[in-house]
Amino acid sequence: MSYTNFTLDVDADGIALVTWDMPDRSMNVFTEEVMRELNAIVEKVTGDAAVKGVVITSGKDTFSGGADISMLQKMLATFAADKEKDLEKATKALFENAGYMTGLFRKIETSGKPWVSAINGTCMGGAFEMSLACHGRVAADSDKVKMALPEVKIGIFPGAGGTQRVPRLTDQQQALQMLTTGQHLTPQKAKAMGLIHEIAEPSKLVETAKAMIRNGLKPVAPWDEKGFKLPGGPIYSAAGANLWPPAIAILRRETYGNYPAAAAILKCVYEGLLVPFDTALRIEQRYFTEIMQSKEAAAMIRSLFVSLQELNKGARRPAGVPDTKFKKIGILGAGFMGAGIAYVTARAGIPVVLLDRDLPSAEKGKAHSDGLMADQVKKGRAKPEEKDKLLSLITPTADYADLAGCDLVVEAVFEDSSVKKEATEKAEAVLKSSAIFASNTSTIPITALAKNSVRPKNFIGIHFFSPVDKMMLVEIILGKKTGDKALAVAFDFVRAIKKTPIVVNDTRGFYVNRCVLRYMSEAYKMLIEGVPAPMIENAAKAAGMPVGPLALTDETAVDLAQKIMKQTIRDLGDKAVDPKQMALINTMVDTHGRFGRKNGKGFYDYPAKPGKKKLWPGLKDLYPQLKPEEVDYEELKQRLLVTIALEAARVMEEGIVTDPREADVGSILAFGFAPFTGGALSYIDGIGAKRFVKIAKGLQKKYGAEFKAPKLLLDMAEKGETFYQRFDPYQKGEVREAA
Repeated sequence: MSYTNFTLDVDADGIALVTWDMPDRSMNVFTEEVMRELNAIVEKVTGDAAVKGVVITSGKDTFSGGADISMLQKMLATFAADKEKDLEKATKALFENAGYMTGLFRKIETSGKPWVSAINGTCMGGAFEMSLACHGRVAADSDKVKMALPEVKIGIFPGAGGTQRVPRLTDQQQALQMLTTGQHLTPQKAKAMGLIHEIAEPSKLVETAKAMIRNGLKPVAPWDEKGFKLPGGPIYSAAGANLWPPAIAILRRETYGNYPAAAAILKCVYEGLLVPFDTALRIEQRYFTEIMQSKEAAAMIRSLFVSLQELNKGARRPAGVPDTKFKKIGILGAGFMGAGIAYVTARAGIPVVLLDRDLPSAEKGKAHSDGLMADQVKKGRAKPEEKDKLLSLITPTADYADLAGCDLVVEAVFEDSSVKKEATEKAEAVLKSSAIFASNTSTIPITALAKNSVRPKNFIGIHFFSPVDKMMLVEIILGKKTGDKALAVAFDFVRAIKKTPIVVNDTRGFYVNRCVLRYMSEAYKMLIEGVPAPMIENAAKAAGMPVGPLALTDETAVDLAQKIMKQTIRDLGDKAVDPKQMALINTMVDTHGRFGRKNGKGFYDYPAKPGKKKLWPGLKDLYPQLKPEEVDYEELKQRLLVTIALEAARVMEEGIVTDPREADVGSILAFGFAPFTGGALSYIDGIGAKRFVKIAKGLQKKYGAEFKAPKLLLDMAEKGETFYQRFDPYQKGEVREAA
């Protein structure tokens, strides 16, 4: 029998080598067809007395990315359609479908023939669950090998035996840490945890796996043997009593109950370890069926997997423009932002010219990359030769002539129109006519800056976020005259440095900063109302934000907030900024000298390490304080999310962002908008436009015009629309691709 996705070869010793190599896919994934073929292979080798054992490996550089998420979405779509006719029948069908992969892996485990998984690269999700069901596991000794069960990051959990096999192979504390965080494991870490048996030289991987079978590998999982004992002891033991109460508390502290999948993992492990293995698998299957139906799973799968993947593949890149292979990129300005852009560019293997007003300043910018790489080497995440190679790609200079031959120049000089004008003119004087010029400005409209250029069609905004090496989002800003080639080159650059691009039309603050400034502004209003600062910060985190608005102001600098407010007043008039908020920031900066983290004092105090930051006690003296019981805590949470979501809706109404995928993914990657909601627009869709407008009107009545719903939302509420219906991201003929 021939297979589409696998090859099956039996050697002279009777060991079958199953090689997984899907045609027309860069990575192997579990699809319905793959599972059917694997099931046929399991039955064939189980029934063939000549086969003594099986090694399964990949024919690609990576092992597998796990399950094809579109398969899961298809199951949910079928369930959604069928539940209207018969909910009980539809739920039972979903339960059985959810258990197919579990049953297939259990079939391997109880086949009576030893199976060994030979892991030669990235092995994620369902692929690692399959490996855990094999009787032996060997991983190649390579930096390319990473193993994980990362499903919790997209709102689900390992539902094909992962929550049961991991805590039966390693101690429960390490198992919970791995499962609830989606932690990536190196071969060394996986072996130390007992999740794999051996590490082999890449060239000897398959031979090492076969040797395990020749040497008498038992075709029985440890938990299927009589007398099996859990590593670290049973649930009801002294160790269990020390683990489980804190584990539940830590989960609550970290998630605020916003992530049902993370809670389900704890339930699966706790309940599953009290019963026989096959019963435990049914418990896991029950919880998996429940979590698949949650709105959090639907929202997170769409935004953090499907949409993110589509944007990373260049869903919004103009068609028909050839890909750019970058030979050299110039960075103007070697300050913190410019140095960070130089680092990520060199990290992608692209030569960089890093220019500043004098050579020592440019060399200081290069030293930033030296420091980052030295830290990577120290932590074992990079090798010394990798550091040397990266640094060799960065050429510091003060001479604009060195920009000759650059395909792209990114300007990251001081946020001043005249300084940017001079940098643009000097760079364009030496650049080839086809080169693209990009500005990293965060406040000045791109159309205005493009007036400094002799070729505005080649002028674009590429807005990075700080710190550049950690922040994954990049806003690509279109000026009124920006051409398709400039947009395509910007896309190619952002993708080359492994960031996620979103396209934003020109406006003050672009997309992200407009939303972030609303978040901060609402916190200032709360302070002025007398809401205790700890309640503001805690409400933000309980609502799902990674950092409170006051802490975020400190990170970006309180004096920068002051400069932005003053510039806004100069540009738009006195009414553009709330005078009470202006007075608060002026008091912080001018009266108390509190500039933020950069000078060790802002809304928080920042003691020397190892001391931890604490809210500045003087905040409570700035305004009369409300008693905590006088504050509606749930309303605080609601205000902070609703004000951001309303601004995202305004941005869509104004045509600044035109694709809901970009608005959602951008809000999560840039400032961590409550990921469990799927992003700022999915938050509205999840509530429903009609109910959301009602909430906004209630807040507007109490707190002011910033909660006024835009006409777009009122129209959507009347028609019962969602953003993904109103702004269908696939209406332009884009094709959705799975993993």
